[in-house]
Amino acid sequence: MQRNFPQKRLGLLLASLLCTLPVQAAVTFIGEGSIPGTATDQSGLTGLLEDGVTPHNLIGGLGSALAYTGKGQRYIATPDRGPADGATSYIDRFYQLDIKLKQQSANQYLVEPTVTRTTLMRQARKSYFTGSAAAFDAVNSPDSLRFDPEGVRVSRCGHSAFVSDEYGPFVYEFDLESGKRLRSVNLPNKFLTDFPSVTPGVELAQNASGRQSNRGMEGLAITPDGRKLLGIMQSPLLQDGGLDAAAKRVGTNIRIAEIDVESGAVREFLYALDKKGNGVSEILAVNEHELLVLERDGKPGAEAAEKKIFKIDISAATDIRGIKQLPQTGMPVGVTPVTKSLFLNLLDPAHGLAGASFPEKIEGLAFGPDLADGRHLLLVVNDNDFVATQPTRVFAFAIDGYELPGFQAQQVHAEHSGECRKEKEHADD
Repeated sequence: MQRNFPQKRLGLLLASLLCTLPVQAAVTFIGEGSIPGTATDQSGLTGLLEDGVTPHNLIGGLGSALAYTGKGQRYIATPDRGPADGATSYIDRFYQLDIKLKQQSANQYLVEPTVTRTTLMRQARKSYFTGSAAAFDAVNSPDSLRFDPEGVRVSRCGHSAFVSDEYGPFVYEFDLESGKRLRSVNLPNKFLTDFPSVTPGVELAQNASGRQSNRGMEGLAITPDGRKLLGIMQSPLLQDGGLDAAAKRVGTNIRIAEIDVESGAVREFLYALDKKGNGVSEILAVNEHELLVLERDGKPGAEAAEKKIFKIDISAATDIRGIKQLPQTGMPVGVTPVTKSLFLNLLDPAHGLAGASFPEKIEGLAFGPDLADGRHLLLVVNDNDFVATQPTRVFAFAIDGYELPGFQAQQVHAEHSGECRKEKEHADD
């Protein structure tokens, strides 16, 4: 009879040693930085907005949208429509940021965000876009000056960025150097509000289809090759059962619009919210068919219960562009939604973030350059609503490669390449 007790003892010893080694989680919170709510920008604007409190050059709402430029530690961000829910003539703008990470230990980093440049957004005729809810035309066209930026992604050539608008909703491409709008990317009419109004209640009474008031295209992604945009609505469209008779948010079926950057062709997919009343704040591409989606409730601090990032896959999802009306909940016959699995719960006690000071509006998502140890960097940012006592907070997470096995970094080409030069020349016509 063969005896192998020494081998067994050795195996048990190795197992016990392995158990005592520190286990590194797949997604790890590694640090936080902030920008004070009283910080001012480089716009050169002076004086106060119509609310009598907010300086024209206050840095606020920065976390509404964040995108990596592909260059060093440089990012761009777009504040939303400004303070007071569209009641001021806040001028829309791009912020250029450096977000530096300095390693202190294996899973501890100093996160240092700094706004380095401000560029005002304008139309070709040098009329500036504004967050004012009153600055619209009667037919809700891209010629309107009212603009509520909620998603931003750098184009594959790096000299421009696509920005999603919550008012229209629309998607525009801007030159990052001048702030000039280069073009408007068309969305199907089903997304648009035909009769806009300054007052949400009036707007709701006048429209039976399109986005809900202040619930437009909240998030925007771009595929790593830069050839497809994916815009996601914050809530279901009116015709998709977004609201009940009392205007309570009860629908769960949200549309994602996939837009071909070159041809403008659109496909649509169905994303099902986890809970009624939740909304989507951002979407970020992992590769050509997998994306991260930030879904949350509207509660701050200790009241917050839903601040989650899901990984979705659109590869097997049904194209629903031909479906005029979705059910309030559940799937239409023959429709396969995007697949969805929990990727990161921001309120997980393991991260130590939940509590009275946790922000209500977590809205920005961006991958940054990989960390020195090879892990991917994910940045999560809040919208501070231009409240001077609330900072903009940047949360950094490290992601092990096996957690996102299909990850592809966005390809941002040099502006002097032939393809990019041709695109820029065409866009400036």
